[in-house]
Formats: sequence, structure tokens, C-alpha cells
Amino acid sequence: MTLEDGEYRLTCVLRAHEDDVRRICVCGDSGIATSSRDKTVRFWVPDPEKKHGYVLSKTLAGHTSFVGPLAWIPPGGQFPEGGIVSGGMDTLVLLWDLARGEITERMTGHQFQVTGLAVDDNGDIISSSIDCTIRRWRKGHAVEFWEAHKVAVQAVLKLSTGEFVTGSSDSTLKLWRGRTCLHTFVGHADTVRGLALMPGYGILSASHDGTIKLWALTGQILMEMIGHTSLVYSVDAHSSGIVASGSEDCFLKIWRDGTCIQSIEHPGCVWDVKFLKNGDIVTACSDGTVRIWTLRSDSICDPLELEAFGLEISQYKTSRKKVGGYNLMDLPGLEALQVPGTKDGQTKVIREGDNGVAYSWNSKEYKWDKIGEIVDGPGEGASNQVLDGTHYDYVFDVDIGDGEPIRKLPYNRTDNPYTVADKWLLQESLPLSYRQQIVDFILQNSGQRDFSFDPSFRDPYTGSNAYVPGEPSISQGVGTAPSFKHIPKVGMLFFDSAQLDGILKKITEFNSALATDVEKSLSLSELELSRLAAIVKVLKDTSHYHCSSFADVDILLLLKLLKSWPIPMLFPVIDILRMIVLHPDGASLLHKHMESGNDVLMEILVKATTAPPQTANLLTVVRAITNLFKHSCFSNWLQSHYSEVLDTLSSCRSFFNKNAHLCYATLILNYAVLLIEAKDKEGQAQVLSAALEIAEDGNQDVDGRFRALVAVGTLMLKGVVKSIAIDFDVVNIAKDAKGSKESKVAEVGADIELIVKFGTVGCI
Repeated sequence: MTLEDGEYRLTCVLRAHEDDVRRICVCGDSGIATSSRDKTVRFWVPDPEKKHGYVLSKTLAGHTSFVGPLAWIPPGGQFPEGGIVSGGMDTLVLLWDLARGEITERMTGHQFQVTGLAVDDNGDIISSSIDCTIRRWRKGHAVEFWEAHKVAVQAVLKLSTGEFVTGSSDSTLKLWRGRTCLHTFVGHADTVRGLALMPGYGILSASHDGTIKLWALTGQILMEMIGHTSLVYSVDAHSSGIVASGSEDCFLKIWRDGTCIQSIEHPGCVWDVKFLKNGDIVTACSDGTVRIWTLRSDSICDPLELEAFGLEISQYKTSRKKVGGYNLMDLPGLEALQVPGTKDGQTKVIREGDNGVAYSWNSKEYKWDKIGEIVDGPGEGASNQVLDGTHYDYVFDVDIGDGEPIRKLPYNRTDNPYTVADKWLLQESLPLSYRQQIVDFILQNSGQRDFSFDPSFRDPYTGSNAYVPGEPSISQGVGTAPSFKHIPKVGMLFFDSAQLDGILKKITEFNSALATDVEKSLSLSELELSRLAAIVKVLKDTSHYHCSSFADVDILLLLKLLKSWPIPMLFPVIDILRMIVLHPDGASLLHKHMESGNDVLMEILVKATTAPPQTANLLTVVRAITNLFKHSCFSNWLQSHYSEVLDTLSSCRSFFNKNAHLCYATLILNYAVLLIEAKDKEGQAQVLSAALEIAEDGNQDVDGRFRALVAVGTLMLKGVVKSIAIDFDVVNIAKDAKGSKESKVAEVGADIELIVKFGTVGCI
């Protein structure tokens, strides 16, 4: 198919998603599917009232975290209107019947985020994941899987030959026939994020190194497309030979014969691009909008929509624009001139349109006099600069790195640089360990190399004298390490509060109900009830835990109840067990029985989560397992069963109440500490995934979200999964947390952002 010459222009705008649109799937002639960070898949069909438009047909909600890759199953016997496969950060692969809008298969097995999907000719579903594996699913079950790369697999592409290509964070592509790697493609310098077929030529790859490459199936690089200024996330090709790509640099770029022939700016990151059969291009943007672009002059959208898009671009660019070193959108508007100045000559910079304009307060005439526009120029950094309406000898630009905005550091030559550094670091929420770097920066750039240090100066945060360059200090050698508000977590958390009399009363009530002709054999005798009361008495006397003890028959009595009583009646018995494991002798006796093969903990976990699980059972079993971290004798059990524990409880999260959510987050936090100590990388990665799932849940209780974020930060700082966390989109999760109205959530979000940046703050 040959496309007419000309430029692509906007033809259709699709709005419904509430967060970043991450992926696009062209579903034949049926419509378009899109996925989003809002945890949904949306299906759009041609608008019957508009020749080239689309309307929302269905919203598919079933993932518990953001949704990524999509695949299309054409209409057939199983799916009269077609099927959609979706993969998410929640590790799930879901198969949807589009006609009913329902999940027909729920595929579990991946340990981490699903990154790529394809459908084989025989109907098998192929998925890739950050867990380094490729999995083949048939009728909802994994029939095979293998480690495709040593690090995260980011994309999978099916070829017409039945072979597959994978792209990975190891910067390579691999060609697969079944589980056999036929060839490894080496040429990119960073993560391979997107793959596409180039009809008649080979394979296209998009990379974080900013390039797009065209490969022959032999591994030879046929063409390289260079033009993006940031990470390239996606690429696609049309049968006409035109190529499209999307990038972090906010541009859709269109290529012909390796040359960029058009760049279309978006008001945000372009996560995905796809060609429609007619040559139109669909883009997915971080502003939550899907846009379609066309070459056909008769299909351009109406002038109002074009004007609205132009305004969106203008506002986005304005939000990033700097004038004279100022962030334009941070400047006040004309209304600021309604507020009188405080002294003659006070200056104020305000926003007028796309410009920053300086005004000076005239106290005699009681008005603001316009000085003129603020412009960039060689005088930037010279003396007598203005920041927030105040004159300073210097206003330095400080680049923290990692895409952060330039920070403004005001300074007067008469100031104490240590005082300035301390106040500035506090204002910018940066670690005090940067203090000496900031002081050195000030002295060097202000020319005050002969600064005389005042030994009487005291650090307002520690009360100690400031560090003097060249002088011995016990803190030397650690001055560059950042400090954090809430991480790392040290030690474990437990649930040691209980209404033991109420628990005993509930067990007695249940026992009375069992004392019927049918269930009489399950009920306790008077002697057993008295023994249970004795157990409670020991547990209530916490001041004597160091010397009190239990008889072996006490533990056997609890085990009998846990094994024989009906599931709906188990929760008060599990609650007794929760307190037993906090008691030194009780924990020792229980551990002895478990070592002999009587793994009651795994048995009650299975019972408590048996469908449909009861909230009371879930709450008590999570608390009981969390309390196991109290004694080191259970460490081996906890470490060897972490995968079963987390997988089982995660599958029941929809049945949790507020308290159960908090308990689950606490369990995850304890696991983070344990598996860091054990240097268990695989375990840390699974705990990280579970913690991130909670951390980005907008409906999560504040305390639960906070503990999950602390687990994430601790694993990144003290564990070995920092790079995995970054692949898991932790940057956006931390950014969302940092914007929370809850101070402790915002603070731990800032901690995580700092961990991501740590090691790259060398430009100060």
C-alpha cells in the first residue's frame, strides 16, 4: 500500500483513561484496545456517526495494578466478537471475552510484571516478564517456560514462521524456535524496549539508547534511525515502508528510508505507537489520551479539537519553560501586583503571557513600577539577581540530575555559606550529607576562596560544629552518603495486642454450637476447656514470659482444634496461636512439632484462604505468620515458604478488610528485612513486587501503603533489587507517593526518589 505524500495531522482524540495510556493493540477491523496505569483496558470501536472516529465500547477492569501489553484474538468459535489478552504489573495474564466483557482465563505464574504478549497460530498465548522468563499458556495453564535472558525480558514478537524474538534489558534481541535460541542480536547500548515487524525486511527494535534499529533475521543491522533525544519506548511499521516511533522526549517521529520526515510533539511521554491498516497512526500518551493521526486531508479533526490540542501543547511547553532561570509556571500572575510591597525597591517577578517580567516597589507612589522582561543571557549568574522578589548577590543553578528540574540557590557574600546550605537543603528536601558539597560549590562560584570559617558556628540539626575542609573528622569518608527519613527498616513488627478473654469466650461459644448430636465429636471436653483457659492465663501474664511455660499437651490441643474444627470457626483458635508464637516457650514447642513434620502453619494458611475465604480467618492467619518473625527458630520456615505465603495471600487481597490490608503490608515489610539479611535475591524480588502492588493501590489505607513503601525503599537501599524496582516503574510510584497529603507517605516517597538518584548526584 502506498501512502500519499504530506504531513500527518490529528484526526481523532480518544479520552476515557484516567492515567497514562501505556499500550495499544489494533484489533483487526473490529477496533482498538488500549491499556493504562489506571488498571483498565478500554476497547474502542468505529464511530457510526463519524467516518473516521472511534467511540468507547467497553471498559475491562480486572487487573489490580497498571496494565501493559495487549494481544488480539480474532473472532471465532470461542469468541464470537474476538478476545483480548492483557498483562499487568500484578504479574497476571488475563484473557477476556470481548462480547461479554468478562475474564475467561486467569493465568498466574510470572513472578513479576508482564512486559510482552503474543498469540501463536495454535491459540497458545506467549508472555514475557521482568522475571527473565518466557511462558507458553494453553487453556489457562502454563505448558512450558524458560529463562530467555539473564535480566528482564521487555518485549516479545511473533514471526510469521512461528519463531519468536525477545528484547531485553541486557541490550540484546534473541531469536527463538521453541526453547532454542537461534541467534543473539548485539548492537544496542541499552535496554531493548519495543519490537515490531518491518514487512519484507526484518525486525525493528526501539531502545533506551535513543535509537531504532532494523535487523535482518541473520542479526545484521540494516539501518539505524537516530533522532530522538531520550529513551525510545515503541516502534511500528506500515506495509508502505513508513516507520513510527514514540519516546520519552514527548515526540512521535515518522521515518522513511531511515530519515525522520516528521516529528509531532505530544503533551507528555509517547508510550506506544501503532499503525492502522489504512496508514493512520495511533499514539498512547502519558497525559491519559489516545490520538490518531492521518495523511488524508479530508479526515482532519474539526478546528476546535485542533485548537484544543494546540493549547495542550502550549500549556505543556509553558509548564517546562524557563525564563532567566525561572520556571515560568512557578511565577505568580498579575494578581500578585495587587499586594503592596514591604519596602522601597523590593522586586517581584511575575508571569505575563509567556514572559517573566520584573517589577520594583515604589513606596513613595505606593505602586509597582515595571522594570522589564527577564531574559536569558550571558549575565545569568552575575551579581544582583532576584529570586522570589528578593535581591541576592548570586542565584546559582544547581543540577541534581536524573531529570530533576534545576534548583535555585540564592546567596549573598555576607552570608555564612554553611547557614545558607543548611536552610537550602531543608527547603529542597535534600539530605544534609550534601552540605559540604553545597558549601564548596558556593565558595567556588562566588569567588570566596579566602573564606574564613567561623568555629562558633553550630549545625542547627545536630548542634555540632560544621565540618571544616582539611580538618580531621570522624565523619570523614561518609559525608557523601544521603540520609533518609524512614528507611532502611531495621527489626521486625508484631501484633502483640489481643483481647484474650474475648477470644476464649468466642471459642467457648463455638464449642457449645458443636456440642450437638451431629458435631459432638468435635467439641471440647470440660477438661480441655479448662486447659485452654490455663493457656490464656499464661499468655495474659506477659511480665513472666521469661520464666513461664506450656505443657506439650497444650500445643497438641491447639493443633487438634486447628485440624478438626470447621473452617468458619477457626479464627479465634488461630488468634490463640498468634499469641503462642510470641511466647518464648510456646514458640519453641510449636517449632518442635513443625520440625517433626506437623506443619500446622501451612495447613491453616491453606484452610484460611480456601474459597470463599472469610475475612476473620485471613486477618488472624496473616497476624500469626507475621508474629513468627519474633523468633529466629522460624526463620528457615519463613524463608523457604515465602513464595507460597505471598502468592496465596496476594490472591485473597480482594477479601481483605482495612485491618487485613495493614497486616499484609506488615508481613511484607518483615519479609523484606529477613530476606535482605539472608541475601536471597529471588525472595527480595518477589517481596518487592508484592510491596509495589500495595504501594500503588490508591484505595490502600495510609498505614498499609506507608509500610509497603518502606519495604520498597529498604529493599532498594539494602537489598539487591534496585534495578528491578526501576524496571517496575518505581519512579512513578514514588512520585505519586511524594504528592500524597499524608506526610509520612510523602516523606518515604521522597526517600525512594533519593535512592533512585543516589550515585548520580555528582554535578553539584
